[in-house]
Formats: sequence, C-alpha cells, structure tokens
Amino acid sequence: MLVQLAALVHTHANLISRCGPVKDHECIAFLQWALPRLQLRWPGYRKVRRQVCKRIDRRIRALGLGSVKAYRARLETDPAEWAVLDGLTRITISRFFRERDVFSYLCETALPKLHALAAPEPVKIWSAGCAAGEEAYTVAIAARQQRIPVEIVATDSDEHQLGRARAARYSAGCLKELPVRWRMSAFEKEGDEFVLRDELRDDVKLLRQDIRREMPDGPFHLVLCRYLAFTYFDAPLQHGIAERLLTRTMANGFVALGKHESWPTDVPGLVEARPGLRVYRKL
Repeated sequence: MLVQLAALVHTHANLISRCGPVKDHECIAFLQWALPRLQLRWPGYRKVRRQVCKRIDRRIRALGLGSVKAYRARLETDPAEWAVLDGLTRITISRFFRERDVFSYLCETALPKLHALAAPEPVKIWSAGCAAGEEAYTVAIAARQQRIPVEIVATDSDEHQLGRARAARYSAGCLKELPVRWRMSAFEKEGDEFVLRDELRDDVKLLRQDIRREMPDGPFHLVLCRYLAFTYFDAPLQHGIAERLLTRTMANGFVALGKHESWPTDVPGLVEARPGLRVYRKL
C-alpha cells in the first residue's frame, strides 16, 4: 500500500513538473474565451494580462491540472470555479496622485467648488474600486491641506486590498507623484515604508462591495470610478453601472474616470468639466 501511495505521489509530482508556465498565446486565447462569460472585455486586459496570467498559472498548478485546456474543461463542468476565476481577474494597479493633471484639477478646482456647494456640511465622496486606498487617501490629504471637511467612502471587492488600505503602509514608489509637502505632512516614515497618519484614515470609511452588485447609498458630490467599470467591464454592464452611478451623484457634482476611459454615450446626464481629463459634471 505504501509503495502504491509513493508511486501515486511521484506520478502527481511528475505531472506538475511537466506543466510549464502558461504561454502568453495560450493565456490570450483563454482570456478571450473566458472574459465575456464574466461580462468582462478583452481589450481592457490586453496590456495588463500578465498579472492575470500568472494568477491563472498558479491556480492551474494548485488544482493539479496539466494545461490551460484542462482548466477550461474544469470551468465547463464546475460552475463554482467561475467565481474563483472572477477573483483572479481583478487588477490592482494604483498609486497616490495617479495622473497628476487629473488630481490637480480635482483637488485644486473641483473640491473647493464642491465645498462651496455642500457647506456647512462635509463634501461627500465615493471612491469605487479603491484597491489599497491610494485614491481615497489622496483626496483626504488634499481636503486636509485646504481645511475642507469630507466624508469619504471607499469600496472594493477584494478583502486583501482592503486590508492593505486599513494598514495604510506604502512604499516610496506608491508616493512618487504625490506633492512632497503633502507626503511630509501626511505620512510617518517607518523603515522603508510610509505610514498614513491616523487622522487621515479617520476621514475614509472602507467597505467591501462589488460595484457590479452593490453600491453605497449616496448621493455623493464626487464619484471616482477610475480604471474599473469603463476599462474592464463589457458594454451592457458599463451601461447599467453608468445609470446607477448617476443616481449616486448630486446635481452639479462630479464623476471622474480614468484618462483613457470615457462615459457611455448612450447614458445622458453628464458634461465634460475639463476637456481631456475625463472629469464630468452632472447637469
């Protein structure tokens, strides 16, 4: 019996060792097949696919499968595996003050306007797909610099990323675009990391939500939905989310997308506040 068990383990180990890393062309073909079934779009993943392919490769090995073809067969017979794959497709690229011109406009122009609109109440802000909190905390820092009271809700579907946001510990690379005076006033240095001060964390409420299924109630003066729905989701899903985002945005409020995204033309109600920045104002 022990000999048979040892042989089985040896055979399984050989199977895993023969399974080399997923080749790029194999992963592309797989993603082009799988993403539409998750209401996701391949063009959004083209430049960031290697992050997803590495995760898929690890998943294939964890399951003891020998190839992408075998993993596809697993998906076709195991509906629960689609939820696992969905988690593997999440992109978590972010940093403070990402796209400097966009955040300069939001912090120097939009935020004071919204303060005048909201006063004496705090400016209410939602950061969707907040990853490790860099975007939400950027706005919190800007508001503190200008003594503008804010209430920020930051949501993400990934509990690991939310855990990083709660810890609020970042490498120097995450802060490279943040103005130096902001970095000095907002962070304490601990070894190689920068730790956000407690009072800034207090301005941000972190919630686990998947924007496809759940959104905070709002309404908000500013909604940031950058490099999430309008990069990775398919057109019908983008349309539905755009309509729901409108219901969460106050009149004369702002909606900010990534500079390489655009608001769906079949969802009226916004005008571009500053050409080229993909920052919109609700009519």
